[in-house]
This record gives sequence, C-alpha cells and structure tokens, in this order.
Amino acid sequence: MKVLFINEYLPQEMLGVMWLSRAIKDAGHETKGLFLPDKEWIEKVKEYNPDVVAYSTTTGMQQYFVDLNRKVKDVLPDVFSIMGGPHPTYVPEILEETPGLDAICRGEGEEAFGELLNLLAAGEDYTKVENFWFRDRETGEILVNGQRPPATDLDALGIPDRSVIYDAGSVYRDSDRKVFVTQRGCPMNCSFCFHHALKKKVYSSTNAKYVRKRSVDHVIAEIKDVRDKYNLKFVHFLDDIFNLSGKWLDEFCEKYPKEVGLPFDCILMANMTKERHIVQLKKAGCVYARIAFEAASDYIRNAVFRKNTTLKQLEDSAGWIKKHGIRLGSLNMLGGPGASMEDEFDTVRLNIRCKVDHPLVSIMQPYPMFDIEDMTKEMGYAVAAYDDFPVKFNRTSSIEYDNKHEIENLHKLFPILVRYPWLMPLAKPAIKVHFLAPLYLVMYMLYSEWMVSEQAKLYAHAQGLSGPRYWTIIDFIRRVTTKGLLRVYEVVFGRVARRMALRLQMGDERVMAHMD
Repeated sequence: MKVLFINEYLPQEMLGVMWLSRAIKDAGHETKGLFLPDKEWIEKVKEYNPDVVAYSTTTGMQQYFVDLNRKVKDVLPDVFSIMGGPHPTYVPEILEETPGLDAICRGEGEEAFGELLNLLAAGEDYTKVENFWFRDRETGEILVNGQRPPATDLDALGIPDRSVIYDAGSVYRDSDRKVFVTQRGCPMNCSFCFHHALKKKVYSSTNAKYVRKRSVDHVIAEIKDVRDKYNLKFVHFLDDIFNLSGKWLDEFCEKYPKEVGLPFDCILMANMTKERHIVQLKKAGCVYARIAFEAASDYIRNAVFRKNTTLKQLEDSAGWIKKHGIRLGSLNMLGGPGASMEDEFDTVRLNIRCKVDHPLVSIMQPYPMFDIEDMTKEMGYAVAAYDDFPVKFNRTSSIEYDNKHEIENLHKLFPILVRYPWLMPLAKPAIKVHFLAPLYLVMYMLYSEWMVSEQAKLYAHAQGLSGPRYWTIIDFIRRVTTKGLLRVYEVVFGRVARRMALRLQMGDERVMAHMD
C-alpha cells in the first residue's frame, strides 16, 4: 500500500508524520510526503497515485484540509482518505460533517495505522481497527471504535523516519536545527493543554501508563543517526518537561556531551527544577532553557490554568538559569478567563523581575474537549465556533471578552515591555487605543525577529561560528529586509517566496512564524 501525507509547510518538521512513516514502513508499506503550497500538487498526487492519503490538522485549520480532501477526491475518487491530529482526536464528529472523508484517527496512530493498511491490502474487514472511526462507503454510516492503550515501549517504535519529511522538503533537511522528543505524555493537569484531555477523555488512562520516557541510549542513537545522514548543528528538544525524571536527566547529562556534544535547548518545569539540574544541563551543552510562567496571578495560574507552581518556584528556576549563564526563555499566556488587566500586567512584571531574555507569549484558546473550554463557558464568556478559531494562537482571542482588543494589544507589546520596562507607564493607555492595533502588530513582529536574531547569534556562538554574518544587527536586517521583500513578491512568485520565507522561520520558537 502507498500512503501519501499531505501537509502545509510549517516552520518546524513534523515528528508525528515521521513516527507514522516508520511504523508504516516497518509494516511493509510505502510512504511519501507532499507539502503545500505547490502549484503542481494535484499533478504530483495523480502521479504518485496513492492508495491512502493522510492529513493532520489542528483546530482552526480543519476546513482547509476538508477542502483539500475534496480536491483530492475529485482526481482520485477511490483513494482512502484519513484525517488525524488534534482536531479529529477531540472533535471526531468532523467525520460525519465531511463528505468524502473515509476515516479519522484519534490519538497515537502507529500500531493502528499499520494494522489498517495490512487489512486494506488483504481486502479484509478493516472497520473494527481501534483508534479509528470509519464512514461506510456504501451506507454512509459512521462506525465508531474504541481506543487501544498508548504505546508502552517508545524504544520499540524505532527511530522516526525523517526521510518522509526531508525528501519532500529540502528546507527541513538543510536546517541546522532539528527537533527531537524524549517522551510522550505529561503528568500535569493543565486545563489549557491537550494532555489532560487525551489522557482522561480519550484514553481513560493514568499517569503511570500515559507518561512514557525513551531510554537515553535510544535518544542519543537517534541524534547520532540524524547527524550521520543530515545537516545537524543544534538539537531542539520539544518535550513539555525535559527534567521529568531526575534519574534520566543524570544519565543524559553524563552521556550526551561525550557521545553527541552538540548545543541544545529545552523546556523545564519549575516545580520539578533544582539548581543541580541547571548545573548539569549547562555542562551537558544547554544554551537556552524555557520555563512556563503562564501567569503571575496565583488564582489564574493554579486555579484556572492548574499549573501547580508557586511564584517562588518560578523565580528560583529563572534565577538559577540566569546564574549559570543559560539564556532564559519564558512561556506566558494572556486572556485566561477571569483574569483582570492588572493580572495580565502582573505577568509582564514577573518577566521583568526575572530578567527574561526571550519572553514568549500566546493568547489562551479554549480548544475542544479541554477543561478550559468548559470553564470559560461556565464563566459566561462566548467562545467562537470551531471553524472560526484562529489558525495562529498568537494573533487573536477566540473568546469574546469586553476588553478583547486590550488583551490582544498587550500581547503584541508584551516582549517589548519585558525588555524595556521603562515603557510600562505608557502601556495602560496605549492598549486602549484600538486603531493602533496594526502598529502594535508590526512592532511585535519586528521585535520578535530581533529576539530570534539574538537567539541565532547564541546558536552560532555555541557552534563556534563567528564573523559579521552572525552579528545580531546584521542577521536582523537580513531577516526583516528579506521577509519584507518576500511579502511584496509573494503574489507574483507565491511558491518560491513561501519557501524562502519558511527557510528564515526555521527554528523560531513554538512554531511562531513571526513575520506572517
């Protein structure tokens, strides 16, 4: 069986597709990737003539892939189409609402996808494969199946097949910075995060079964394999909590510098962080670490967001990172239900006190099946329909607050205020001026690019690279000038401009396309 994964170009390679491709190939089938925009994409679909076409979508992008599937079915009416990813996992009803879509996959799909392909290839009944919902092609009936437990041994899944992504997109293959994960699942119960919903509402699982860690040797083997085959100068760990296990971290920090020795960054959980962790990470090669502040208000952070962290833990962790010479990043969230504007400004002040180098901020989105969705509605706030959710979580709120424009304006000014706190007295009147929102967006994009240029210099220094090309101001001017010109020429040279812009975005934090 031939499987074609169709995706939008994103500023970061897709690990989920890599894991699926590994499982599919191990089951004896074939995979290929195709990235859009590509004006010849329909011809490439017809030329490859897949048996199965697969999409992965988040909430906000689902209609794009619904339309995409319609076009694929127009040229390949018999192809078996599957939609996976966050949106169908939490809103499986999309299968009922999407004519021409044959199945949706909920949760992890490696074992399920291989089983489905084997049955399809043998011409046998596939409609009882767990993790899938199917549409009967004759009657249109929706066939609902249960969930198999999450994979217990992550090492047994093998090393992700990066070729499915890198062969289709040279921008990913050629990037110096590549992403890796060492675990699946998270023990926290954050109301705004997908983990609690997946763990409790989809899998009905416990932390003991849901939170799984790859062995240090397996992770290092993957990194070395990627370094041997592709360009790799910097390792970006995507784990929600890199210091989840002290024993694992001890082993990693001992072996990694000896066997790999590349600079890396990671995310740490404040209530699990000890100063010795920071000392270990620094010696192992960590040059940038992020702490999830989310909100300064104890009520918003712990009662609403359920972070289970104290201000002291946040400040101590941030202080240790700064003390030991690691670049400090923070993850923040505005627009939590029940937060006052003073609460939001307190979050800015927390970042200022901690002297955060790279403040990252998003706008809270009450995604489907997340507890924060119910909490938001119970507080009486209107929430946008799923089809109206923003594609980018760092642009606008999907909640209809009375002061929505103030929250969105503060979001755009947030990193500037953190780095230049003397501007704080001007911020409160400034965010009330609605018509200045486009100016604030431009300021946000430009300053975000500046922070990325600072980060690029850090990475270059860690790799032993020097010279004017790596000066922050030179890199910033190059980024802004190039992206500005690309926006002008995109209408004429859409495909080329999009790929060039993507190349500049590779490695941006939290998959933020700052200049979009």
